[in-house]
Amino acid sequence: MRQTSAGAMAAVLVSIDFGESDYSDSLEELRLLAETAGVRTLAVVEGKRQRPDAALFAGSGKVQEIAETVERMEVPLVIFNHDLSPAQMRNLTTRLNTRVIDRTMLILDIFAQRAQSHEGKVQVELAQLRYLATRLVGQGVDMGQQKFAVGARGPGETKLELDRRKLDKRVHLLKDRLEKLKHQRVVQRRARNRADVLSVSIVGYTNAGKSTLFNRLTRANVYVADQLFATLDTTSRRMSTEGQELREGDAEDIEYPPASFLRKEIVVSDTVGFIRHLPHSLVAAFRSTLEETAQADLLLHVVDANNANRDDQIAEVNKVLTEIGAADIPQILVFNKIDLQGTPPSVQRDGYGRIDRVFLSAKSGAGLDGLRLALSEARAARQAVARVENQTNRVSDTNYGIE
Repeated sequence: MRQTSAGAMAAVLVSIDFGESDYSDSLEELRLLAETAGVRTLAVVEGKRQRPDAALFAGSGKVQEIAETVERMEVPLVIFNHDLSPAQMRNLTTRLNTRVIDRTMLILDIFAQRAQSHEGKVQVELAQLRYLATRLVGQGVDMGQQKFAVGARGPGETKLELDRRKLDKRVHLLKDRLEKLKHQRVVQRRARNRADVLSVSIVGYTNAGKSTLFNRLTRANVYVADQLFATLDTTSRRMSTEGQELREGDAEDIEYPPASFLRKEIVVSDTVGFIRHLPHSLVAAFRSTLEETAQADLLLHVVDANNANRDDQIAEVNKVLTEIGAADIPQILVFNKIDLQGTPPSVQRDGYGRIDRVFLSAKSGAGLDGLRLALSEARAARQAVARVENQTNRVSDTNYGIE
């Protein structure tokens, strides 16, 4: 493949406008995704259509334009800002005489580069195999009957059938591994619940500043970069609200539960960022990790306050949260990067007096006290509910003669 002087792979980006309102944002994200994957964009070919072409997606005329660009610039890779069917990808590869990938393949490649933990690597491989399963189509001369591969498969099995069987076997193995890791995660959550630790998950659009905020809150050293999907593996750390711990006297005259029941710590989890058109195979593969979000007591929804499309990004994140069963978990919207706007830090409360919006800069730390206050109040509110529930249960048990 052709390499640029900086050592990066070169590519032509292709984006077709079908009239979507977020077309320009989607194209800009494709540029950033390519950059994140280590790909240098040499040209961008755009077009307009009412609907995708069944055979070539972009239509024969546009594909001819792409082919001329590829030939003139000797580009080894073409990246489509869309999901291509197996047939479309095969036809495009033949017509363009170069490698063709779609948006999903690009994101999967980035995830493969970024996965560090064992669980993350297993989840990425599972997503890749699920994607590959839909693209096992008959190609080349190896599709004839494989009758003499003794010990590998039954007689008369085709190469395609063999590939599918091997792929299915690997998928089942990876699923079993994820189930074991999921069980470990459940055990950890139960331990936190027994210790009465408030569980908080940081969610948000990719590159909104989640990891920077996570490092600020927990004094951790999670990798931070101005790139899409800089963080892939979920990381959890304990934090304290410093100086806002509840004292034993805060329990007033209630003798039950004991003071040791009070929440003295918060566990914060940093999660993978979301993006528009996030591949369903990735959401499915990362479901075990994202369950950490679905089981949280509170979500810190980090928003890039300096982004003109922040409302659309909030909607995209909420869409994924709904898909993983986390739509009903209480949220605090954290508007980050206010230093880029010159906006002062502040908090806003809802009609019930609860802090539901915090404006801060995770990079400078301005406004972080407002977020700590919000977390402290959320923790205190849950403690109050828990005290009432436990007192009610105690009274109920006494009425039934249970000591």
